[in-house]
Amino acid sequence: MNFDLLETEMRKLALEAGDVIMEIYNSEDFDVRAKSDDSPVTAADEAADALISAGLRAAFPDVLLVTEEQADSHSEQASAFLIVDPLDGTKEFIHRRGDFTVNIAYVRDGMPIRGVVYAPAKGRMFFTRADGTSVEEQGPFDKTAIGTVSPIAVSTPDNANLVVVASKSHRDQATDDYINKYAVKDMTSAGSSLKFCLVATGEADIYPRVGRTMEWDTAAGHAVLKGAGGEVVRFDDHSPLTYGKPIYENPFFIAHARGVELKKA
Repeated sequence: MNFDLLETEMRKLALEAGDVIMEIYNSEDFDVRAKSDDSPVTAADEAADALISAGLRAAFPDVLLVTEEQADSHSEQASAFLIVDPLDGTKEFIHRRGDFTVNIAYVRDGMPIRGVVYAPAKGRMFFTRADGTSVEEQGPFDKTAIGTVSPIAVSTPDNANLVVVASKSHRDQATDDYINKYAVKDMTSAGSSLKFCLVATGEADIYPRVGRTMEWDTAAGHAVLKGAGGEVVRFDDHSPLTYGKPIYENPFFIAHARGVELKKA
């Protein structure tokens, strides 16, 4: 894999998809339909998926592409693959809350090693560089050239005063029960894969997810967090969260800065 090309292509396609998404987001109205699993989908999901898929297939024709919106891809497997959630946080998009992202990642040998997370409504862009380190780019964004970037790194956590980030749309009692095991200084909420990015930048120390997710929901954020020195582990035994699982479904997990003293489930 040419990681310089991967970096520039993933970033460019995320920005292009963001433009398509925001055009629909800012329109007066848009249709919302239910998929077979009852999750919502909009024209923005589908338009962004078509754009990203075409771009990745043109640039990397020999690499398996797995994307949320193409069910046929969910039964395919490979040791290395690209994985896409063209619009993560569809509920946030529908309610015009802004916390939605474009997620594109590259997985090799079970681990997401490169990724981009772009939040077009918030103007925040996070990605892994060709060398595997993670940065946040300051806008305005030029699709043809990377602008000013700042390296990002996880916090050095104080286990007596932790900052926890949790889901806006999927918060439940089980999540609260687990969070209550920690000494929490502050709580914040965010939608989509922005939660990984808040841990990656040190704005939060830990993000527990007690609920169903798929690999396309997490891979890009996981890559960004990994490149910032963080970790994502299974909720049950704290072993590393891996990728390429059957139907690309995740177990519950915990994303955290190194040094957080993880509690048992």
